[in-house]
Amino acid sequence: NEAAKFRFRGEGNCGGLVVRMPCGGVGHGALYHSQSPESLFTHIPGLRVVFPRSPSQAKGLLISAILESNDPIIFMEPKILYRAAVEYVPTEAYALPLDKAEILKPGKDVTVISYGQPLYLCSAAIAAIEKEIKGAEIELIDLRALYPWDRETVLESVRKTGRAVVVHESMINAGVGAEVAATIQEGAFLKLEAPVARVAGWSTHPGLL
Repeated sequence: NEAAKFRFRGEGNCGGLVVRMPCGGVGHGALYHSQSPESLFTHIPGLRVVFPRSPSQAKGLLISAILESNDPIIFMEPKILYRAAVEYVPTEAYALPLDKAEILKPGKDVTVISYGQPLYLCSAAIAAIEKEIKGAEIELIDLRALYPWDRETVLESVRKTGRAVVVHESMINAGVGAEVAATIQEGAFLKLEAPVARVAGWSTHPGLL
């Protein structure tokens, strides 16, 4: 929070400051090691929140975070992917944009928006649905950055498909999905054929554990 306020106070900036944070569940992490608190950090003005889905994405986004941004950055890494994600990563340096979502798969019927580890689950589910429903084409978008995030790519997709599903691991209450859904409601309402759906973790109050 203090790092994000430096520029506002006229004290320069914290360019290059990147805090790497493992997050998410692994199936045996208990209460301290199974959290995905990304929405907490999206409420701090001046702070960027980045959430890569894979090794190659992590390298390109991390290089951009360190070398190309004057904003302090929370760089969230789904720890289940440390050993589960296998991918060729170029040895040379390369940078990926910190504020641009990526369309992983084009489609015309439904837009699925996600980030991090759930993208693998979404991809598998989309493949199963398209195999079962002939002619179905589902668009899959990786947000990559959660704050600021690429609203226009998402809105353009939903205006085309008319349907949207937002998927994330963290709990549904006050999650990133709520912000995405509200933005779609405001920016693509007249194109929607159905309510925006959210698929996320349970909202569990500590007293109910």
